[in-house]
Amino acid sequence: MIDIRSERSEDVGGIADVVQKAFGGSDEANLVRILRDANKAVVSLVAVDNGRVVGHAMFSEVFIDPPHESFEGVGLAPLSVPAEIKARWVGSKLVREGLNRCALAGYNVAVVLGSTRYYPRFGFSRASDFGLGNEYGEVEHFMAMELIRGALARVSGTVKYQPEFQETNC
Repeated sequence: MIDIRSERSEDVGGIADVVQKAFGGSDEANLVRILRDANKAVVSLVAVDNGRVVGHAMFSEVFIDPPHESFEGVGLAPLSVPAEIKARWVGSKLVREGLNRCALAGYNVAVVLGSTRYYPRFGFSRASDFGLGNEYGEVEHFMAMELIRGALARVSGTVKYQPEFQETNC
């Protein structure tokens, strides 16, 4: 049975392995490590099966330019589930639990840059429909969702991720 929980110090090696396997390289694993070391992970969850890390999701604060006092946003990145685990709904469980925890922590908006076939099932839709852009210039695959109803009613601008994303080419 898959258990979804907050990451612990003993999970660090397993997380690095899962992230590298999911993305086929070390950039995202470096991003996870740097965000963790800088205490910038708002929520960091693992999926564990029989004591082994089989999935990981991290949420960190995002900002909007120009600033808007009511915008309290998080970005989901990265979501890491190796191909052989995906059929077990691990990614969905991680995303749903992560969004719930972000809402409980007081965040009112979540964004993601990813698959337009995957993320809408959680409530994400094209961010540009809310007047949101992003620092990567991506339109189609950049999505947002309100964690609190009405949070994006009077907000527009460019969403920016933590500087560590640029430092690690993510």
